[in-house]
Amino acid sequence: MHKVEHVYIDGQFVIPDGDQRLDLYNPATEERIGEVRIANEKDARSAVLAAKQAFPAMAATTKAERIDMLNSLRDAVAARPSELIETMTEEYGAPAYFAAFSVRNATSIFDIMAETVGAYDFDRVAGRSAVKMLPRGVIAAITPWNSNFGFMATKIAHAIGSGSTIVIKPAEQSAMQTQVFAERLHAAGLPGGIFNIVNGTGPVVGAALTGDPDVATISFTGSTAAARIIQRAAIDGMKRVILELGGKGPTVLLPDAELDTAIPIALMAGFTNSGQACVAGTRILAPRARLAEVARRLTNETEGLKVGDARDPQIRIGPLANAAQWERVQSYIRLGLREGATLLTGGEGRPGGVEKGWFARPTIFADVTNQMRIAREEIFGPVICLIGYDDENEAAAIANDSVYGLQAYVLSADVDRARCFADRLMAGRVVINGAPHDPRAPFGGFKQSGLGREIGSYGLDELLEPRAILTP
Repeated sequence: MHKVEHVYIDGQFVIPDGDQRLDLYNPATEERIGEVRIANEKDARSAVLAAKQAFPAMAATTKAERIDMLNSLRDAVAARPSELIETMTEEYGAPAYFAAFSVRNATSIFDIMAETVGAYDFDRVAGRSAVKMLPRGVIAAITPWNSNFGFMATKIAHAIGSGSTIVIKPAEQSAMQTQVFAERLHAAGLPGGIFNIVNGTGPVVGAALTGDPDVATISFTGSTAAARIIQRAAIDGMKRVILELGGKGPTVLLPDAELDTAIPIALMAGFTNSGQACVAGTRILAPRARLAEVARRLTNETEGLKVGDARDPQIRIGPLANAAQWERVQSYIRLGLREGATLLTGGEGRPGGVEKGWFARPTIFADVTNQMRIAREEIFGPVICLIGYDDENEAAAIANDSVYGLQAYVLSADVDRARCFADRLMAGRVVINGAPHDPRAPFGGFKQSGLGREIGSYGLDELLEPRAILTP
Protein backbone atom coordinates (compact mmCIF):
# COMPACT_ATOMS: atom_id res chain seq x y z
CA MET A 1 0.00 0.00 0.00
CA HIS A 2 1.42 3.35 -1.08
CA LYS A 3 1.12 6.30 1.29
CA VAL A 4 1.83 9.80 0.03
CA GLU A 5 2.22 11.90 3.18
CA HIS A 6 4.24 14.91 1.99
CA VAL A 7 4.03 18.02 -0.10
CA TYR A 8 7.07 19.81 -1.50
CA ILE A 9 7.60 23.36 -0.20
CA ASP A 10 10.77 25.48 -0.15
CA GLY A 11 13.00 22.65 -1.31
CA GLN A 12 11.79 20.13 1.28
CA PHE A 13 9.27 17.32 1.59
CA VAL A 14 7.06 18.37 4.51
CA ILE A 15 3.95 17.04 6.22
CA PRO A 16 1.03 19.27 5.18
CA ASP A 17 -1.21 21.01 7.65
CA GLY A 18 -4.22 19.42 5.96
CA ASP A 19 -5.03 15.93 7.23
CA GLN A 20 -7.77 14.76 4.88
CA ARG A 21 -6.98 11.49 3.06
CA LEU A 22 -7.94 10.44 -0.47
CA ASP A 23 -7.87 6.83 -1.64
CA LEU A 24 -5.88 5.92 -4.75
CA TYR A 25 -6.87 3.09 -7.10
CA ASN A 26 -5.42 0.97 -9.87
CA PRO A 27 -7.82 1.59 -12.77
CA ALA A 28 -7.05 -1.77 -14.37
CA THR A 29 -8.15 -3.74 -11.29
CA GLU A 30 -10.28 -1.22 -9.31
CA GLU A 31 -8.16 -2.16 -6.28
CA ARG A 32 -7.24 0.41 -3.65
CA ILE A 33 -3.47 0.79 -3.90
CA GLY A 34 -2.76 3.77 -1.66
CA GLU A 35 -3.80 7.03 -0.14
CA VAL A 36 -2.66 10.63 -0.24
CA ARG A 37 -2.77 13.23 2.49
CA ILE A 38 -4.46 16.31 1.06
CA ALA A 39 -3.17 19.82 1.70
CA ASN A 40 -5.34 22.77 2.69
CA GLU A 41 -5.43 26.57 2.29
CA LYS A 42 -2.67 27.04 4.87
CA ASP A 43 -0.36 24.77 2.88
CA ALA A 44 -1.16 26.63 -0.33
CA ARG A 45 -0.29 29.89 1.36
CA SER A 46 2.98 28.48 2.68
CA ALA A 47 3.95 27.37 -0.80
CA VAL A 48 3.17 30.78 -2.29
CA LEU A 49 5.22 32.51 0.42
CA ALA A 50 8.18 30.20 -0.33
CA ALA A 51 7.89 31.04 -4.03
CA LYS A 52 7.57 34.76 -3.25
CA GLN A 53 10.71 34.74 -1.11
CA ALA A 54 12.67 32.88 -3.79
CA PHE A 55 11.47 35.13 -6.62
CA PRO A 56 13.92 38.07 -6.39
CA ALA A 57 16.97 35.81 -6.65
CA MET A 58 15.36 33.75 -9.40
CA ALA A 59 14.39 36.85 -11.40
CA ALA A 60 18.01 38.04 -11.24
CA THR A 61 19.48 34.82 -12.69
CA THR A 62 21.37 34.90 -15.95
CA LYS A 63 20.60 32.88 -19.06
CA ALA A 64 23.46 30.54 -18.24
CA GLU A 65 22.16 29.93 -14.71
CA ARG A 66 18.66 29.13 -15.96
CA ILE A 67 20.05 26.79 -18.60
CA ASP A 68 22.09 24.99 -15.93
CA MET A 69 18.95 24.55 -13.82
CA LEU A 70 17.01 23.17 -16.77
CA ASN A 71 19.81 20.77 -17.66
CA SER A 72 19.99 19.56 -14.07
CA LEU A 73 16.25 18.87 -14.07
CA ARG A 74 16.53 17.05 -17.39
CA ASP A 75 19.29 14.80 -16.07
CA ALA A 76 17.42 14.08 -12.84
CA VAL A 77 14.21 13.12 -14.63
CA ALA A 78 16.08 10.97 -17.16
CA ALA A 79 17.99 9.07 -14.47
CA ARG A 80 15.40 6.35 -13.75
CA PRO A 81 12.74 6.30 -16.49
CA SER A 82 11.45 2.84 -15.55
CA GLU A 83 10.41 4.11 -12.10
CA LEU A 84 8.23 6.81 -13.70
CA ILE A 85 6.75 4.43 -16.28
CA GLU A 86 5.87 1.79 -13.69
CA THR A 87 4.16 4.31 -11.43
CA MET A 88 2.18 5.82 -14.31
CA THR A 89 1.09 2.35 -15.38
CA GLU A 90 -0.04 1.33 -11.90
CA GLU A 91 -1.85 4.53 -10.94
CA TYR A 92 -3.16 5.74 -14.30
CA GLY A 93 -3.21 2.68 -16.55
CA ALA A 94 -1.65 4.37 -19.57
CA PRO A 95 -0.77 1.99 -22.43
CA ALA A 96 2.95 1.26 -22.66
CA TYR A 97 3.44 3.38 -25.77
CA PHE A 98 1.92 6.42 -24.08
CA ALA A 99 3.69 5.98 -20.74
CA ALA A 100 7.06 5.71 -22.49
CA PHE A 101 6.30 8.78 -24.60
CA SER A 102 5.24 10.72 -21.51
CA VAL A 103 8.55 10.13 -19.77
CA ARG A 104 10.61 10.95 -22.88
CA ASN A 105 8.51 14.06 -23.42
CA ALA A 106 8.95 15.23 -19.83
CA THR A 107 12.71 14.97 -20.26
CA SER A 108 12.76 16.73 -23.64
CA ILE A 109 10.70 19.65 -22.32
CA PHE A 110 13.63 20.80 -20.20
CA ASP A 111 15.97 20.44 -23.17
CA ILE A 112 13.73 22.49 -25.45
CA MET A 113 13.34 25.24 -22.84
CA ALA A 114 17.12 25.40 -22.32
CA GLU A 115 17.51 25.82 -26.08
CA THR A 116 14.78 28.48 -26.07
CA VAL A 117 16.35 30.47 -23.25
CA GLY A 118 19.67 30.44 -25.06
CA ALA A 119 18.12 31.99 -28.17
CA TYR A 120 15.56 34.27 -26.49
CA ASP A 121 16.07 38.03 -26.67
CA PHE A 122 15.40 39.26 -23.14
CA ASP A 123 17.04 42.64 -23.91
CA ARG A 124 15.65 44.61 -26.85
CA VAL A 125 15.51 48.09 -28.34
CA ALA A 126 12.32 49.90 -29.38
CA GLY A 127 12.91 53.27 -30.97
CA ARG A 128 15.43 54.98 -28.65
CA SER A 129 14.32 52.98 -25.59
CA ALA A 130 15.83 49.94 -23.91
CA VAL A 131 13.27 47.16 -23.39
CA LYS A 132 13.83 44.29 -20.99
CA MET A 133 11.56 41.25 -20.76
CA LEU A 134 10.99 40.61 -17.04
CA PRO A 135 9.21 37.83 -15.12
CA ARG A 136 5.88 38.93 -13.69
CA GLY A 137 6.13 37.12 -10.35
CA VAL A 138 4.87 33.91 -8.74
CA ILE A 139 3.06 31.46 -11.00
CA ALA A 140 0.27 29.19 -9.77
CA ALA A 141 -0.13 26.13 -11.99
CA ILE A 142 -2.98 23.63 -11.91
CA THR A 143 -2.62 20.41 -13.92
CA PRO A 144 -4.89 17.42 -14.76
CA TRP A 145 -4.46 13.67 -14.40
CA ASN A 146 -4.13 12.51 -18.01
CA SER A 147 -0.40 13.24 -18.50
CA ASN A 148 0.97 14.12 -15.09
CA PHE A 149 4.71 14.14 -15.85
CA GLY A 150 4.44 16.17 -19.05
CA PHE A 151 2.20 18.84 -17.56
CA MET A 152 4.35 19.29 -14.46
CA ALA A 153 7.54 19.44 -16.52
CA THR A 154 6.02 22.00 -18.89
CA LYS A 155 4.92 24.34 -16.11
CA ILE A 156 8.24 24.12 -14.22
CA ALA A 157 10.37 24.54 -17.36
CA HIS A 158 8.43 27.65 -18.40
CA ALA A 159 8.76 29.15 -14.93
CA ILE A 160 12.51 28.62 -14.79
CA GLY A 161 13.03 29.77 -18.37
CA SER A 162 11.22 33.04 -17.62
CA GLY A 163 12.99 33.60 -14.28
CA SER A 164 9.83 32.96 -12.28
CA THR A 165 9.00 30.78 -9.29
CA ILE A 166 6.04 28.44 -9.22
CA VAL A 167 3.55 26.53 -7.10
CA ILE A 168 1.93 23.52 -8.77
CA LYS A 169 -1.29 21.83 -7.73
CA PRO A 170 -1.33 18.54 -9.67
CA ALA A 171 -4.42 16.36 -9.88
CA GLU A 172 -4.80 14.72 -6.49
CA GLN A 173 -5.70 11.41 -8.20
CA SER A 174 -2.11 11.35 -9.56
CA ALA A 175 -0.41 11.58 -6.17
CA MET A 176 1.86 8.54 -6.61
CA GLN A 177 3.10 9.86 -9.94
CA THR A 178 3.54 13.31 -8.43
CA GLN A 179 5.60 11.88 -5.55
CA VAL A 180 8.09 9.98 -7.72
CA PHE A 181 8.38 12.92 -10.12
CA ALA A 182 8.96 15.36 -7.26
CA GLU A 183 11.70 13.10 -5.91
CA ARG A 184 13.42 13.18 -9.31
CA LEU A 185 13.08 16.98 -9.50
CA HIS A 186 14.43 17.35 -5.94
CA ALA A 187 17.51 15.35 -6.94
CA ALA A 188 18.44 18.17 -9.34
CA GLY A 189 19.44 20.25 -6.29
CA LEU A 190 17.81 23.57 -7.21
CA PRO A 191 17.53 26.28 -4.51
CA GLY A 192 14.45 26.05 -2.32
CA GLY A 193 11.27 27.84 -3.28
CA ILE A 194 11.82 27.89 -7.05
CA PHE A 195 9.25 25.15 -7.54
CA ASN A 196 6.74 23.95 -4.97
CA ILE A 197 4.24 21.09 -5.32
CA VAL A 198 1.07 20.83 -3.24
CA ASN A 199 -1.41 17.95 -3.49
CA GLY A 200 -4.93 19.18 -2.95
CA THR A 201 -8.40 19.51 -4.38
CA GLY A 202 -9.46 22.23 -6.78
CA PRO A 203 -12.15 23.76 -4.53
CA VAL A 204 -9.65 24.10 -1.64
CA VAL A 205 -6.03 24.36 -2.80
CA GLY A 206 -6.84 25.42 -6.35
CA ALA A 207 -9.12 28.18 -5.12
CA ALA A 208 -6.56 29.32 -2.54
CA LEU A 209 -3.86 29.62 -5.20
CA THR A 210 -6.00 31.44 -7.77
CA GLY A 211 -7.17 33.92 -5.16
CA ASP A 212 -3.79 34.50 -3.48
CA PRO A 213 -2.73 38.17 -3.78
CA ASP A 214 0.94 37.17 -4.20
CA VAL A 215 0.22 35.09 -7.34
CA ALA A 216 0.75 37.07 -10.54
CA THR A 217 -0.04 34.45 -13.18
CA ILE A 218 -2.25 31.38 -13.29
CA SER A 219 -1.34 28.61 -15.72
CA PHE A 220 -4.12 26.04 -15.97
CA THR A 221 -4.51 22.87 -18.02
CA GLY A 222 -7.88 21.18 -17.74
CA SER A 223 -11.55 21.50 -18.57
CA THR A 224 -13.20 24.58 -20.01
CA ALA A 225 -15.78 24.51 -17.21
CA ALA A 226 -13.08 24.72 -14.53
CA ALA A 227 -11.30 27.46 -16.49
CA ARG A 228 -14.36 29.69 -16.24
CA ILE A 229 -14.19 29.47 -12.45
CA ILE A 230 -10.47 30.28 -12.51
CA GLN A 231 -10.95 33.27 -14.82
CA ARG A 232 -13.59 34.74 -12.53
CA ALA A 233 -11.31 34.28 -9.50
CA ALA A 234 -8.42 35.95 -11.33
CA ILE A 235 -10.33 39.13 -12.18
CA ASP A 236 -10.11 40.84 -8.79
CA GLY A 237 -6.34 40.42 -8.61
CA MET A 238 -5.80 41.34 -12.27
CA LYS A 239 -3.89 38.09 -12.70
CA ARG A 240 -2.80 36.92 -16.12
CA VAL A 241 -4.28 33.56 -17.07
CA ILE A 242 -2.84 30.98 -19.47
CA LEU A 243 -5.43 28.33 -20.25
CA GLU A 244 -4.96 25.07 -22.16
CA LEU A 245 -8.41 23.53 -22.27
CA GLY A 246 -10.62 20.99 -23.98
CA GLY A 247 -11.03 19.94 -27.57
CA LYS A 248 -13.27 18.14 -30.02
CA GLY A 249 -10.75 17.74 -32.79
CA PRO A 250 -11.77 17.03 -36.39
CA THR A 251 -9.88 14.44 -38.41
CA VAL A 252 -10.61 15.30 -42.05
CA LEU A 253 -10.14 12.58 -44.65
CA LEU A 254 -9.88 14.51 -47.91
CA PRO A 255 -11.37 12.81 -51.01
CA ASP A 256 -7.98 11.53 -52.19
CA ALA A 257 -6.94 10.02 -48.83
CA GLU A 258 -5.40 6.54 -49.11
CA LEU A 259 -7.43 4.58 -46.59
CA ASP A 260 -4.81 1.87 -45.99
CA THR A 261 -2.67 4.48 -44.27
CA ALA A 262 -5.32 7.05 -43.31
CA ILE A 263 -7.62 4.81 -41.25
CA PRO A 264 -4.94 3.66 -38.73
CA ILE A 265 -3.76 7.26 -38.36
CA ALA A 266 -7.32 8.49 -37.80
CA LEU A 267 -7.97 5.86 -35.15
CA MET A 268 -4.72 6.61 -33.36
CA ALA A 269 -5.66 10.31 -33.31
CA GLY A 270 -9.04 9.47 -31.80
CA PHE A 271 -8.01 6.75 -29.37
CA THR A 272 -4.62 8.07 -28.22
CA ASN A 273 -4.14 7.82 -24.45
CA SER A 274 -7.29 5.66 -24.37
CA GLY A 275 -9.24 8.67 -25.68
CA GLN A 276 -8.33 10.72 -22.60
CA ALA A 277 -6.62 13.50 -24.52
CA CYS A 278 -7.68 17.07 -25.20
CA VAL A 279 -6.00 16.75 -28.62
CA ALA A 280 -7.94 13.63 -29.62
CA GLY A 281 -9.41 13.68 -33.11
CA THR A 282 -12.84 12.38 -32.12
CA ARG A 283 -14.80 13.68 -35.14
CA ILE A 284 -13.81 11.85 -38.34
CA LEU A 285 -15.03 13.72 -41.40
CA ALA A 286 -15.20 11.70 -44.63
CA PRO A 287 -16.62 12.29 -48.15
CA ARG A 288 -20.19 11.00 -48.42
CA ALA A 289 -19.23 9.04 -51.51
CA ARG A 290 -16.77 7.05 -49.42
CA LEU A 291 -18.70 6.83 -46.15
CA ALA A 292 -19.64 3.18 -46.45
CA GLU A 293 -16.07 2.15 -47.17
CA VAL A 294 -14.69 4.35 -44.40
CA ALA A 295 -17.26 2.98 -41.93
CA ARG A 296 -16.31 -0.61 -42.81
CA ARG A 297 -12.58 0.09 -42.48
CA LEU A 298 -13.01 1.91 -39.16
CA THR A 299 -15.09 -0.96 -37.78
CA ASN A 300 -12.63 -3.65 -38.84
CA GLU A 301 -9.58 -1.75 -37.53
CA THR A 302 -11.26 -0.89 -34.23
CA GLU A 303 -12.36 -4.46 -33.58
CA GLY A 304 -8.74 -5.52 -34.03
CA LEU A 305 -7.42 -3.19 -31.33
CA LYS A 306 -6.34 -4.79 -28.07
CA VAL A 307 -7.93 -3.39 -24.92
CA GLY A 308 -6.64 -4.33 -21.50
CA ASP A 309 -4.04 -3.98 -18.77
CA ALA A 310 -1.33 -1.59 -19.92
CA ARG A 311 1.45 -3.89 -18.75
CA ASP A 312 0.92 -5.80 -22.00
CA PRO A 313 2.94 -3.90 -24.66
CA GLN A 314 0.42 -4.93 -27.36
CA ILE A 315 -2.40 -3.04 -25.66
CA ARG A 316 -3.55 0.05 -27.57
CA ILE A 317 -6.37 1.13 -25.22
CA GLY A 318 -6.05 0.92 -21.47
CA PRO A 319 -8.55 1.63 -18.70
CA LEU A 320 -10.13 4.99 -18.05
CA ALA A 321 -8.65 6.86 -15.12
CA ASN A 322 -11.39 6.36 -12.56
CA ALA A 323 -14.94 5.17 -11.99
CA ALA A 324 -16.46 8.60 -12.56
CA GLN A 325 -14.76 8.89 -15.95
CA TRP A 326 -15.91 5.41 -16.92
CA GLU A 327 -19.52 6.27 -16.10
CA ARG A 328 -19.22 9.57 -17.98
CA VAL A 329 -18.16 7.71 -21.13
CA GLN A 330 -20.99 5.20 -20.70
CA SER A 331 -23.49 8.03 -20.40
CA TYR A 332 -22.31 9.53 -23.70
CA ILE A 333 -22.61 6.17 -25.45
CA ARG A 334 -26.21 5.94 -24.26
CA LEU A 335 -26.75 9.54 -25.37
CA GLY A 336 -25.46 8.79 -28.87
CA LEU A 337 -28.01 6.01 -29.25
CA ARG A 338 -30.81 8.27 -28.02
CA GLU A 339 -29.74 10.96 -30.48
CA GLY A 340 -30.18 8.53 -33.37
CA ALA A 341 -26.57 7.76 -34.25
CA THR A 342 -25.76 4.30 -35.61
CA LEU A 343 -23.46 2.18 -33.50
CA LEU A 344 -20.84 0.63 -35.79
CA THR A 345 -18.83 -1.05 -33.06
CA GLY A 346 -18.35 -0.89 -29.32
CA GLY A 347 -21.17 0.30 -27.10
CA GLU A 348 -21.90 0.21 -23.40
CA GLY A 349 -20.05 -1.85 -20.83
CA ARG A 350 -16.63 -3.46 -20.70
CA PRO A 351 -14.99 -5.31 -23.60
CA GLY A 352 -15.78 -9.00 -23.86
CA GLY A 353 -13.95 -11.15 -21.34
CA VAL A 354 -13.12 -8.20 -19.06
CA GLU A 355 -14.86 -8.36 -15.69
CA LYS A 356 -12.89 -5.82 -13.67
CA GLY A 357 -11.29 -2.48 -14.31
CA TRP A 358 -12.57 0.77 -15.78
CA PHE A 359 -12.24 -0.40 -19.37
CA ALA A 360 -14.57 1.05 -21.98
CA ARG A 361 -15.28 -0.54 -25.34
CA PRO A 362 -13.73 1.49 -28.20
CA THR A 363 -16.82 2.88 -29.89
CA ILE A 364 -17.55 4.27 -33.36
CA PHE A 365 -20.81 6.05 -34.20
CA ALA A 366 -21.97 6.66 -37.78
CA ASP A 367 -24.86 8.73 -39.14
CA VAL A 368 -23.77 11.54 -36.83
CA THR A 369 -24.66 15.15 -37.48
CA ASN A 370 -22.46 17.91 -36.17
CA GLN A 371 -25.36 19.21 -34.08
CA MET A 372 -25.57 16.10 -31.91
CA ARG A 373 -24.14 16.46 -28.43
CA ILE A 374 -21.80 13.50 -29.00
CA ALA A 375 -20.25 15.55 -31.83
CA ARG A 376 -20.07 18.81 -29.90
CA GLU A 377 -19.10 17.89 -26.34
CA GLU A 378 -15.77 16.55 -25.15
CA ILE A 379 -16.31 12.96 -24.00
CA PHE A 380 -12.71 12.18 -22.97
CA GLY A 381 -12.85 8.51 -23.75
CA PRO A 382 -12.56 6.10 -26.71
CA VAL A 383 -15.65 7.31 -28.59
CA ILE A 384 -15.43 8.55 -32.20
CA CYS A 385 -18.11 10.12 -34.42
CA LEU A 386 -18.15 9.60 -38.21
CA ILE A 387 -19.60 12.58 -40.09
CA GLY A 388 -20.09 12.88 -43.85
CA TYR A 389 -19.47 15.88 -46.10
CA ASP A 390 -20.15 16.66 -49.78
CA ASP A 391 -17.18 18.85 -50.67
CA GLU A 392 -14.17 20.51 -49.06
CA ASN A 393 -16.09 23.71 -48.32
CA GLU A 394 -18.57 21.74 -46.25
CA ALA A 395 -15.75 19.78 -44.62
CA ALA A 396 -14.06 23.00 -43.49
CA ALA A 397 -17.37 24.41 -42.25
CA ILE A 398 -18.11 21.28 -40.18
CA ALA A 399 -14.57 21.13 -38.82
CA ASN A 400 -14.76 24.75 -37.67
CA ASP A 401 -18.33 24.48 -36.36
CA SER A 402 -17.28 23.85 -32.78
CA VAL A 403 -16.79 25.85 -29.61
CA TYR A 404 -13.32 24.26 -29.50
CA GLY A 405 -10.22 24.80 -31.62
CA LEU A 406 -7.26 22.97 -30.12
CA GLN A 407 -5.89 20.39 -32.56
CA ALA A 408 -7.09 19.16 -35.96
CA TYR A 409 -5.91 16.45 -38.34
CA VAL A 410 -5.87 16.33 -42.15
CA LEU A 411 -5.26 13.20 -44.23
CA SER A 412 -4.55 13.35 -47.96
CA ALA A 413 -2.41 11.70 -50.61
CA ASP A 414 -1.24 15.20 -51.61
CA VAL A 415 0.64 17.07 -48.87
CA ASP A 416 0.23 20.43 -50.64
CA ARG A 417 -3.51 19.90 -50.85
CA ALA A 418 -3.55 19.01 -47.16
CA ARG A 419 -1.62 22.21 -46.30
CA CYS A 420 -4.09 24.33 -48.26
CA PHE A 421 -6.97 22.74 -46.38
CA ALA A 422 -5.15 23.12 -43.05
CA ASP A 423 -4.98 26.87 -43.66
CA ARG A 424 -8.78 26.96 -43.42
CA LEU A 425 -8.98 25.38 -39.96
CA MET A 426 -9.41 27.34 -36.73
CA ALA A 427 -7.15 25.26 -34.53
CA GLY A 428 -3.98 25.89 -32.58
CA ARG A 429 -2.28 22.94 -34.25
CA VAL A 430 -3.05 21.02 -37.44
CA VAL A 431 -1.37 17.64 -37.93
CA ILE A 432 -0.99 16.45 -41.52
CA ASN A 433 -0.82 12.73 -42.34
CA GLY A 434 0.12 11.70 -38.82
CA ALA A 435 3.16 13.97 -38.58
CA PRO A 436 5.16 13.24 -35.40
CA HIS A 437 4.99 15.43 -32.32
CA ASP A 438 7.03 18.62 -32.71
CA PRO A 439 8.28 19.67 -29.25
CA ARG A 440 9.16 23.15 -30.54
CA ALA A 441 5.77 24.06 -32.01
CA PRO A 442 3.53 26.38 -29.96
CA PHE A 443 0.67 24.64 -28.19
CA GLY A 444 -2.70 26.13 -27.31
CA GLY A 445 -6.13 26.68 -28.75
CA PHE A 446 -8.66 28.97 -30.34
CA LYS A 447 -12.10 29.75 -28.92
CA GLN A 448 -13.00 27.72 -25.80
CA SER A 449 -9.86 25.62 -26.15
CA GLY A 450 -7.89 28.24 -24.30
CA LEU A 451 -5.97 31.47 -24.01
CA GLY A 452 -2.26 31.90 -24.68
CA ARG A 453 0.37 29.42 -25.76
CA GLU A 454 2.93 27.08 -24.25
CA ILE A 455 6.22 25.72 -25.63
CA GLY A 456 9.32 27.59 -26.76
CA SER A 457 9.50 31.35 -27.17
CA TYR A 458 5.71 31.52 -27.45
CA GLY A 459 5.45 30.06 -23.97
CA LEU A 460 8.03 32.46 -22.54
CA ASP A 461 6.21 35.44 -24.04
CA GLU A 462 3.17 34.60 -21.91
CA LEU A 463 5.17 34.77 -18.67
CA LEU A 464 7.18 37.93 -19.31
CA GLU A 465 6.36 41.63 -19.18
CA PRO A 466 8.27 44.25 -21.19
CA ARG A 467 9.77 47.16 -19.28
CA ALA A 468 10.88 50.15 -21.35
CA ILE A 469 13.48 52.64 -20.14
CA LEU A 470 13.40 55.98 -21.97
CA THR A 471 16.46 58.20 -21.94
CA PRO A 472 16.95 61.75 -23.33
